Amino acid sequence: MIERVELLQKPKEWFFLFFVFLLLLSFSLLWEYYNYKQLVKFDSALVNAKVLNQYTKTKTTPSGKTKHYQILKLKADDGFTFYTLAKKDLSDIIAKQISLEIFTGKEGNISFLDYLKGFFAPSKILKIDNSQNLWHLLQNAIASQHQDANITRIYEALYLAKPLPKDLLQTFSTLGISHLIAISGFHLGVLSFVLLLLLKYPYKFLQSRYFPYRSFQRDTFILIALALLLYTIFLDAQPSLLRSFVMFVIGFFLYDRGIKIISMQTLLITILVILTLFPRLVFALGFWLSVAGVFYIFLFLHHFQSKKFLWQFLMLPLFVYLMMLPYSTVIFGNFSLLHPLSTLYTTLFSLFYPLSIALHLMGMGDLLDGVLLTLIQSAKDSSIWLELPNYLLVGFVFASLLAIFSRLFFYLLIVFASLFCVSLIYYAA
Repeated sequence: MIERVELLQKPKEWFFLFFVFLLLLSFSLLWEYYNYKQLVKFDSALVNAKVLNQYTKTKTTPSGKTKHYQILKLKADDGFTFYTLAKKDLSDIIAKQISLEIFTGKEGNISFLDYLKGFFAPSKILKIDNSQNLWHLLQNAIASQHQDANITRIYEALYLAKPLPKDLLQTFSTLGISHLIAISGFHLGVLSFVLLLLLKYPYKFLQSRYFPYRSFQRDTFILIALALLLYTIFLDAQPSLLRSFVMFVIGFFLYDRGIKIISMQTLLITILVILTLFPRLVFALGFWLSVAGVFYIFLFLHHFQSKKFLWQFLMLPLFVYLMMLPYSTVIFGNFSLLHPLSTLYTTLFSLFYPLSIALHLMGMGDLLDGVLLTLIQSAKDSSIWLELPNYLLVGFVFASLLAIFSRLFFYLLIVFASLFCVSLIYYAA
């Protein structure tokens, strides 16, 4: 068997790589800056945008009165994301296109950094497109198969990337399975496998008769990649989903040329490509959590590549869970005795996800509702809240980077994460 090689092997190759990406990033940022200047050119701007999220907030005034209002998170056609206020009685308009006038105020009120990160601006909604698009048709099809509103929201998040309400988000965070709800590489992996199974035998049949000279691997990759690209665009290129798709394409490109893909180089190149094309993703938490998950998979395989496949298969989920535990507890601030079972839930999800899709296609999507309701209730009964300092996570990230080069730091990382997990279990008990 021919051993695969690293893509970059010499210092001058690394220098050339970073030079190219810095050059492309400069052009990308210049384009973003041009769009920014166009936006803030006057006191207000007309914007067409898609509603990404919509939620209600409550505020108590100095006089003691309680005011309710809605917050809209929108993505403009030009690519920037912003927030604005809306009337409290505004109906559900998630995934709808709206036209509005946003008031940017005096020059400098919105900085270029704010523009990249996402900003708040007062606005006046001019028009709401209430036509039913494919997203809403699928949403209605999902809702028609469920009686419980929370179950409907879960499947809308799973299939359509519709944001979950805060209470449900906390529930899944308590169970340690927030990553299963946010569409990412895990979902793309399952979908890719299902598509491969569906394509394999029809393709083989046609190939043997009409085009035996074609490559099965390359053709199925192209077909699957096109399907996943359409799905990624349909879901507005969610950060974690975008990372997964780009890595899927880069991974196959390298694999097809005999280059090693389970490598920190592959991950680094993926990050550079994405941030060059979409520089505002540097501020997207979902993107970096997705990167962290892949990083720890590669870190595990980097140090345990000589172990047998069965050992790797059994230990990898536990390792990734321990490594991601500081992230989930520091960022989301909750834990339960059910949290360590997330490795089991993740394994079961690889069966649940394609099965649930099949059931919804057959009109029997409610068949697994009882299981989900039991899971939700168990999380509510066992949740505890935590307040952990941010420097804990900063130190853990720094040690993780050192673990790439040092086996000592790698084992220290495992010891720390294991003790951290044990202490959380003791606290929750």
